[in-house]
Amino acid sequence: MSPFPYRLVATDLDGTLLRADESVSDRTRDALAAVTAAGAAHIVVTGRAVPWTRHILDDLGYEGIAVCGQGAQVYHAGEHRLLTSLTLDRQLAGLALSKIEAEVGPLALAASRDGLEGEVLIGPGYQAQEGPLPYVPYEDPAEVWSAPLTKLYIQHPTLSDDELARAARETVGGLVDIVMAGPGVVEILPLGLSKATGLSLAARRLGVKAAETIAFGDMPNDIPMFGWAAHGVAMGNAHAELRAVADEVTASNEEDGIAVVLERLLTV
Repeated sequence: MSPFPYRLVATDLDGTLLRADESVSDRTRDALAAVTAAGAAHIVVTGRAVPWTRHILDDLGYEGIAVCGQGAQVYHAGEHRLLTSLTLDRQLAGLALSKIEAEVGPLALAASRDGLEGEVLIGPGYQAQEGPLPYVPYEDPAEVWSAPLTKLYIQHPTLSDDELARAARETVGGLVDIVMAGPGVVEILPLGLSKATGLSLAARRLGVKAAETIAFGDMPNDIPMFGWAAHGVAMGNAHAELRAVADEVTASNEEDGIAVVLERLLTV
């Protein structure tokens, strides 16, 4: 019998498993290795789509199942293939977008295309985060709707992320889901989709139940995952909304917060 009390460790990436430079510390790697040696599985559950996740999984030597795209994609890293992929209804998304803009004014837009090689299209005025992730600029809005999408990203010139997410949710909450996934990252998703959706599908494939899962995260898009898992751990740098529903708060992602909890549980 494993001394570790959970069979599944679910970790978000940005702001959680990853440090600001997108690296994973040796201490956290060692803690995850000890957990898997004790019989538990580690699963990555991220808002990033597969093309923005693969290089990190490869660096980790990760060959299992990962949940990507806010739960839309269940990806087998070892086999480099999508097991499931849920796309956004483009007609419904266009309607939602027009309703939000009627309420708050013009928005800057980006879109994530479906598939293993799905591009992220960046429209005029959208402030993409700095880093190694590739973007494809567009000028003609018709390009956004020309291929299947997993999500849309929206930004407002004056509203904060929280204000924009709240206004969008109040305006189109019955048509699509709205999540705030990070600084400058407010997303339009298929209605009912969340990290919990994808995690439950992946856990079923692994033969693991929610009651056997501990989850780590830092942003409001992790709230459904915390609701699904038996134990939710917010990072020290987590958004206030997630901290409010967490079972505990650990150190920040820069201070090996995941390792702090796992090391404690391994010695209980």
